Amino acid sequence: MKHSLKVGMSFGLTSGVITTLGMIVGLHSSTHSRLVVISGILLIAITDALSDAMGTHISEESENTHSSKEIWEATFATFLSKFIFALTFIVPVLLFRLSVAIVVCIVWGLSLLTLFSLYIAKQQGQKGYIVALEHLAIVIVVIIITHLIGDKFASFMG
Repeated sequence: MKHSLKVGMSFGLTSGVITTLGMIVGLHSSTHSRLVVISGILLIAITDALSDAMGTHISEESENTHSSKEIWEATFATFLSKFIFALTFIVPVLLFRLSVAIVVCIVWGLSLLTLFSLYIAKQQGQKGYIVALEHLAIVIVVIIITHLIGDKFASFMG
């Protein structure tokens, strides 16, 4: 896979999963509203995908080692992967009761990151479970923190 596409895809997938899961869990624990969670997913898919794409674009430019074509490939790959992966979290929210959908989203997100972590580990000749556990630990911390913040916000507002 070309470097520019790998950069965009890896950043978009990782950011898409972590950001969307954190937002979903936090909004659910603070509002318990399907509409709010769906709105949050759509907003993340659009605005954060554009923001991350711009960040990737500027980061790749700042390295001063990539062609303009490579920079734009990384930019578009970041946007598309973040947008698509974030949108996949809408499916469980539409299909299941919200509390079940949140669990399905967490399992889906952790599965995506596990598979991608195993892919990265294989590419680097590392032990897959170590790389996967390292990445999953970060996501689990995000999930716990956003849940606690959502609960705290709900108690202040309720």
